[in-house]
Amino acid sequence: MAETKLALWVRLVAKSGKENEVDQFLRSALPIVQQETGTTSWFAIRMNNNTFGIFDTFADESGRQAHLQGQVAAALMAKAGELLAEPPQINKVDVLASTLGAAAKAA
Repeated sequence: MAETKLALWVRLVAKSGKENEVDQFLRSALPIVQQETGTTSWFAIRMNNNTFGIFDTFADESGRQAHLQGQVAAALMAKAGELLAEPPQINKVDVLASTLGAAAKAA
């Protein structure tokens, strides 16, 4: 597994009544992200009823940029006005330390 150095932290706030659609959008993105060779890990999370997040990691800037220019990002931006109460908050961050546990390392 490639060393994880960089990440994206994205906060998404669903419009009232669109929470289930945001949930399903994020779940449907997994198979697409799994095919991205530069994305070392990807997590879609729900923080409360209308707030969601994406945390994904990369070995290098080229992987992060490929993800930002990929299918999931394009689909999210195309649906943002329909599904989200505010624009996605996309933050580029550095990973200081990480582990995915023994089971992930064996995969």
